[in-house]
Amino acid sequence: MNKNIVIKLPVKVGVILEALEAFSFEAYVVGGCVRDSLLERIPHDWDITTNAKPEKVISIFKEMGFKVIETGLKHGTVTVMIDSEPFEITTFRIDGGYSDNRHPDDVVFTTSLKEDLARRDFTINALAYNNKVGLVDYFNGVLDLDCELIKCVGNPLNRFKEDALRILRTYRFASQLGFDIEEETLSATIILSDSIKNISMERIRDEINKILIADSNIFWGLVHNGLLKIIIPELVNCFNFEQHNKHHDKDVFQHILSVVENTPPKLELRLAALLHDIGKPKCFSMGADRIGHFYEHQKVSADMSREILTRLKFDNKTIDKVCLLVYEHMSRYDKLRTPNTKKFINRVGIENLEDLFTLQIADIKGCAKEYQNFDNVLKLKEECTKIIEEKQPLSVRDLKINGKDLMLLGIKQGKEIGNILNQLLEMILENQKLNEKERLLEIVKGII
Repeated sequence: MNKNIVIKLPVKVGVILEALEAFSFEAYVVGGCVRDSLLERIPHDWDITTNAKPEKVISIFKEMGFKVIETGLKHGTVTVMIDSEPFEITTFRIDGGYSDNRHPDDVVFTTSLKEDLARRDFTINALAYNNKVGLVDYFNGVLDLDCELIKCVGNPLNRFKEDALRILRTYRFASQLGFDIEEETLSATIILSDSIKNISMERIRDEINKILIADSNIFWGLVHNGLLKIIIPELVNCFNFEQHNKHHDKDVFQHILSVVENTPPKLELRLAALLHDIGKPKCFSMGADRIGHFYEHQKVSADMSREILTRLKFDNKTIDKVCLLVYEHMSRYDKLRTPNTKKFINRVGIENLEDLFTLQIADIKGCAKEYQNFDNVLKLKEECTKIIEEKQPLSVRDLKINGKDLMLLGIKQGKEIGNILNQLLEMILENQKLNEKERLLEIVKGII
């Protein structure tokens, strides 16, 4: 216990702690909020632990007029709403066996804070605090924070057998905090890596997402401990795959990680960076000049990306955007005429252009230094910006005539209207001056 460490608690959290203490119960903030406060990071949630049984917690806060949600009574968790903000309050507990490698089969409530903290995953998360007692640290979590170390509470093999998701959480916390993984803990992640198969894809996906947008990229570790082979085996095929091309001084996997590191921490963009070249091993061919080629790798990578993201249970909107970015990442200016640039804008979507250009620049930064030339990307971006700012016509919706106008000329509703409008669009993409109602009507009369 350390009374010299003071954590500034939010007013609402103070209300909860004081209410429980007023009824002679112990109450502490616990876990990630304590860890983040000590690291001078802003906590996302303030979780509270107490020796009060769930029924008593419900009674106390209902009497105070707060809305109480019986979140997980079986595991001792109650959610108290204060001004629409949720706070989880969990009774001190000891977990029973974990037959599914994820959830305790049963829990036993205890009056011992130490026993409750002993069931937690890492020493840096086994910290509790209140203003009366100060900081409670039975497992040297503060020391591990100072040493920047991710270390399990007790035997790491036991911790990971209880909940296999903790294996991925080890790498997630190391990635988010920039910490090293303690040797025994690291060894246990390798020994038990296969048990990650018992975890749902949704939970695996959520941890991978957090790793992907963290400041420190540790995908190397996921390769070496065998986890990536279970989660995204297609990426492992890129490991040590030499490109045999003067534009690349890295193997495919090294290049991919370089591109990820050169993109901002935006999930869809980082996913596209992670998957943009995943099809290269399938597309590799060696030319007569002994230079490696990857023809159509962007299409193969996009198809593979859709399979991977679907397997990981991503939503359709995310899948569609990531696959679009992967498919288009090789699109360059390369003396495109304006009509082709307009078709490019239509294909990609104005809302996706900035992310695509960011991905393309990151892709080039991942090449050999002497070939890091961004001119084609910047030129394409410049031309797209000009077209958009000038509000040049881009789609059928921008035509000065519509289907009703065509029907007035005697064209029956149906496919023919769509075909004619698309013909007109092709013409105005070439020459926007044609986009005047009278001129377009004359053209249509000529067509019919």
